[in-house]
Amino acid sequence: MDSLFGTAAAAQKSGSSAANNGAAGRKNAKNGSKKCKNRSARYPKASNNPPYLPPEAEEGNIEYKLKLVDPTQYRFEHLATQMKWRLQEGRGEAVYQIGVEDNGLLVGLTEEDMKASLKTLRRMAERVGADITVLREREVDYDSDEPHRIAEVLIRKVPDDQQFLDLRVAVLGNVDSGKSTLLGVLTQGELDNGRGRARLNLFRHLHEIQTGRTSSISIEILGFDSKGEVVNYSESRTAEEICESASKMITFIDLAGHHKYLKTTIFGLTSYCPDFAMLVVSANTGIAGTTREHLGLAMALKVPIFIVVSKVDLCAKGTVERTVRQLERILKQPGCNKVPMLVSSTDDAVTAAQKFAQSPSITPIFTLSSVSGESLDLLKVFFNILPPLSNSKEQEELMQQLTEFQVDEIYTVPDVGTVVGGTLYSGICREGEQLVVGPTDDGEFRELTVCSIQRNRSGCRVLRAGQAATLALGDFDRSLLRKGMVMVSPEMNPTICWRFEAEIVLLFHAKTFHKGFQVTVHVGNVRQTATVEALQGKDELRTGEKAVVRFKFIKHPRVSPVKLEHGRGFSGASSHRPPLVVPLTRFTVIQTSLDSTEEHCRPL
Repeated sequence: MDSLFGTAAAAQKSGSSAANNGAAGRKNAKNGSKKCKNRSARYPKASNNPPYLPPEAEEGNIEYKLKLVDPTQYRFEHLATQMKWRLQEGRGEAVYQIGVEDNGLLVGLTEEDMKASLKTLRRMAERVGADITVLREREVDYDSDEPHRIAEVLIRKVPDDQQFLDLRVAVLGNVDSGKSTLLGVLTQGELDNGRGRARLNLFRHLHEIQTGRTSSISIEILGFDSKGEVVNYSESRTAEEICESASKMITFIDLAGHHKYLKTTIFGLTSYCPDFAMLVVSANTGIAGTTREHLGLAMALKVPIFIVVSKVDLCAKGTVERTVRQLERILKQPGCNKVPMLVSSTDDAVTAAQKFAQSPSITPIFTLSSVSGESLDLLKVFFNILPPLSNSKEQEELMQQLTEFQVDEIYTVPDVGTVVGGTLYSGICREGEQLVVGPTDDGEFRELTVCSIQRNRSGCRVLRAGQAATLALGDFDRSLLRKGMVMVSPEMNPTICWRFEAEIVLLFHAKTFHKGFQVTVHVGNVRQTATVEALQGKDELRTGEKAVVRFKFIKHPRVSPVKLEHGRGFSGASSHRPPLVVPLTRFTVIQTSLDSTEEHCRPL
C-alpha cells in the first residue's frame, strides 16, 4: 500500500529524491547532536511528505477520492458498488485516500468538505456491511488561507459466516527471548508479572511449564473487529466468541527457540505456511543463540520478517540502542539486504504495515516490554493494518483447483474419534466430503469421510484454500495416519515417489557432502530422512558449491507434486516398485548439523 505520510520504500531507492532527502538530512543534522545525526542516517523515517502518490491502480484494494460531498442517488449506488469491489480485492479490507486525485496528486479538502466526505464514506460502508476507521490525517501545503487536509481511511467488512481475514505469523527467536510471554500478553490482554505468568496458557506440556521453554508448536489467536478494536481472550471470551466478533484474525505459530528443537521450528516454518515471521530478540542479550539461524531460515523460505526487541524494561536506553544497532548491521549485510525501519509512533506503525507487505526489503523494528506494556499498542496497530499478501484473484484460482489438505497433526478426541490438523492448500473442503488419504507404507490411498470441520476451535461448514483447520474423520483408524500425508480429491489420482532430484546449494559443512549421506529433508509438511544416491557431475560437494543430487526416501513414499511416468529413474535404480523420480526441482540446503549427519532442504 502507498502512504500519504511518506514512504519507507523511497529511502531504499537510489533515485535522486532519496539522495536529496538523505543529503538534506545530513546537512540539518550537523547543527544537532551526534546521536540524532546517526539515528536519522540509519532509519527511513516517515517524515518526507511526498507531493503526490503513485497513480491509482485499477486492481487492488486502494481507492483515491478527491471529494465525496452530497452525491446523487445514482452516484452513491455507483460508489457503493465500487467500494464492494475494492473490499473484494482486499479480501475484506480496503484503504480510501480522501483528498487525492486519481493521478495521485495530494490536493486536500477543507474541514467542512472532509467531514461531509467522511459522512458519505460511512454511509457507503453501511450499505456494503462494513465499518470505517480513520487511520490518520494531515495538512497539505495549499495556496489558501483555509487549511486543507487529506485522510487515510481503513474500510473493513463486518464478518459473516466466519469468513474473516486470517493472517499467519510465525514467532521466531532464541530461547528465553520472551516469545511465549509476548504472545500471552497479546492474546490474554494482561501484562506479564515479570516471572512468566503470561506464557503459562500457551504451554502444552508439563516440562514446558517447569522450564519455561517451548518445545512444541502451539497456536494462538488475536482478533480485530471491523472497527479495529482488539478482540482477545480478555473479558472471559472463548475462541468461538473471538471468531464470531473478529473481522481479521492473526494466528500466531509459537515455535521453539532452543537449538535441540530446531527440527520442530523448521517444520513449523515449512508446513504451517506462515504469511509473516516475527523475530523476537531480547534487548539485554542481543543477537545470541539461534537468532541468526532463525533469521536465515525465514529469509531462505522467503517469509517476510519483522523484528521485536523485547524486555526493554530490564535495560538502560543505551543497551536497547546498542541491540538495535547490532540488528541493523546484520540486516544491511549483503546476504540480507534489508532496510531497517524503527517504529516509534502510531504513524510509523501504519506506514510500516503498509510498506512491509509491499516491499520485501523493509524490516520494521519494534522495541517493547511485556511487563510495562511500553510500545505494545504500536505492535497492535501494526497487526491491525497489516494487509494480506495474496489478493482475491489468487485465492479464487486456488479454490477452483482440486482439494488438497496437508496433514500436520493427528489427535484422538473422545466422542469425536480421529482428528487431523493442517492446511488446505487448494480447493474447497465441506462437511461430508469424500477424500482419499495417503500414501501409506505400501503406497496405497484409503478413502475417508470428513465428518466435521473446526477453525480456531469453532465450527465451520466450508474450508477454503489457504485456511488452516482441524477435520474430524470419525472412526477412521488413526494408526493408518502420520504427519506428512495428504488428503486429496479422488479425481486427482495422486502418484507416489520414492526418489527425487534436487538442485542444492551447500551453505556450510565442516567436511564434504558425498554419496551415502543421510539427510533430513523438509519440503512443505514432509520431514523425512533420505539417502544421497548420486551427485550429477561431481563426486563430492563442499561449502558454497551447487549440484544436482538424487535422493531416496528411507522409510515412506511421498506424493509426487506432478503426475509422473514410470521408468524415469537413474539407470540401475532398483526398488520393490517401479522407480519414480520427481522432475528436476530446485531445492537448497538451509542448515547443516555439525556432526555431518543431517541437512535440511527446502524448495527455492
